[in-house]
Amino acid sequence: MEPVTDRPIRWGILATGGIAASFTEDLLAVEGAEVLAVASRTDASAQAFAGRFGVPRAYGDWRALAADADVDVVYVATPHAQHHAATELLLDAGKAVLCEKPFTLNTGQTAELVALARKRGLFLMEAMWTYLDPTVRRITELVADGAIGEVRVVQADFGFPAAFDPAHRLWDPAAGGGALLDLGVYPVSFAHLLLGEPESVQAVASLTPQGVDANTAVVLGYASGATALLGCSLVAQSGQRASIQGAAGRIELDRDFFHPDGFVLHRDGREPEVFRAAPRVGHGYGPEAAEVVRCLRAGLTESPLVPLDGSLAVMRTLDAVRERIGVRYPGD
Repeated sequence: MEPVTDRPIRWGILATGGIAASFTEDLLAVEGAEVLAVASRTDASAQAFAGRFGVPRAYGDWRALAADADVDVVYVATPHAQHHAATELLLDAGKAVLCEKPFTLNTGQTAELVALARKRGLFLMEAMWTYLDPTVRRITELVADGAIGEVRVVQADFGFPAAFDPAHRLWDPAAGGGALLDLGVYPVSFAHLLLGEPESVQAVASLTPQGVDANTAVVLGYASGATALLGCSLVAQSGQRASIQGAAGRIELDRDFFHPDGFVLHRDGREPEVFRAAPRVGHGYGPEAAEVVRCLRAGLTESPLVPLDGSLAVMRTLDAVRERIGVRYPGD
């Protein structure tokens, strides 16, 4: 892509739900970013969103946004079953894309988008905000510097009880429902951040009558001997914490490990060190939006902090978990 250096990066927002609203609130405060357009499946929804956030252009269908020549990059905030179709449409139209997590429903779909973006020379990034969170980045720096020695175990869980409604996307196989893709993507991505792609994947789960996972446990194994012990649930309230255990210490993350308020570093022979994050601005989406702006300014087609090969690896692990627990989606 050609670098954009002489004006703000002009954004489009595709979808108008809660996460689109939160992201847009944060995006409005990002230096060098301008929210130019929004699209929904209906004019009424797009107009309401545009009025709420002062967005100049509102479209009642996705294709109109894709055809807007003034839009540089689009944030895809649809439910994940629509990620592939929306992102493919935008890439075909020459747009850079930031797509919400999980990237798609399966590795094949993600591979198609990555191949398309690379063929067209377009920027594409999964919106894994955890990887851009300043506190998480500080943790990865400490680990890389050997603060706790070689990482041997990663533990992470994310769960909350959700009311069962077979018509809701959380429980609908056609929508990619279940705990794994909605919640499990966080602990799996966290393990990948620290240990990379696993050599082996084991998993057990309880499934609903509709065939999606309600409660899932995952064990990842690595050639180094390291393991990752992960959980996700739509029927239990978990601590939503994580720990990174090394040969010479450990790091314990606060609740909401995917965007933590702090962590505690335990090193052999030393008193625990408590790190507190700076007060968060907005909802926490600013760093990932700023990374997109930085990349487009530099003419990059992917972020070195959220690389496409890494997103593909996460999808391979999620696919392997689904294979182990027997969850299939239409089109698999």
